[in-house]
Amino acid sequence: MASREEMSTSFGAAADTYEAGRPSYPAEAVAWMLQPVRGAGRSLRVADVGAGTGKLTRAIVEHGAEVVAIDPDAGMLENLRANVAGVPTFVGRAESLPLPDAAVDAVLLGQAWHWVDVPAASAEAARVLRAGGVLGLVWNVRDERTPWVRRMTEAMHGSHAEEMMAGGGPAVAAPFDGLEDRTWRWTRPMTRDDLFAMARSRSYVLTAEPAERARIEQGLAAVCDEVGAVGDAVVDLPYVTRAFRSIRP
Repeated sequence: MASREEMSTSFGAAADTYEAGRPSYPAEAVAWMLQPVRGAGRSLRVADVGAGTGKLTRAIVEHGAEVVAIDPDAGMLENLRANVAGVPTFVGRAESLPLPDAAVDAVLLGQAWHWVDVPAASAEAARVLRAGGVLGLVWNVRDERTPWVRRMTEAMHGSHAEEMMAGGGPAVAAPFDGLEDRTWRWTRPMTRDDLFAMARSRSYVLTAEPAERARIEQGLAAVCDEVGAVGDAVVDLPYVTRAFRSIRP
């Protein structure tokens, strides 16, 4: 099995697949994370850290904020620039952000905090946030209360994010003191090709040996056949979006 480091940096080679397979974020979740810093009398300045292909970046832009996108993988940022015009991009990590002190009102991470060194990333987020700024963390996780979704996860292997959520959720470190959280439930219409793109964008699948990848795809095909995701037919994949926020003292 690939190391955690290899898995965390595996996405750039499949950036187009990631863009096709991963969902965007509910506008309500983004609004909730940014709510504590609304009313500043100017455009919000937001760092999207672990920005990937820009799924969260677009949602932040739609809220009228000025965004800088940061990701450790230059291939992901190349895809982001093709999809989101006018957003500055920088290669960097949550533990070492290419930003000056007190530069932004919010630091947001979508599908990314489970990869970080929590004490180092917490301290670095605090450094680049102004006093009263917000650290926001958000994940889209498939809703496994639905039996066929649970079987799909079993075929694909659980992710680090799913394991973290099952274990009680994310943690933050000083100077942040705990997290507020909210949950939204929704569905995403998907074809068989979309479901396979989603599976192929996962770090475990990207780094799997060929035989293991074939086993995963065989299992996913069986689930798709079961629920009628054949050809261009569309099925609704249920998601749970969980968002967390903490205020910088």
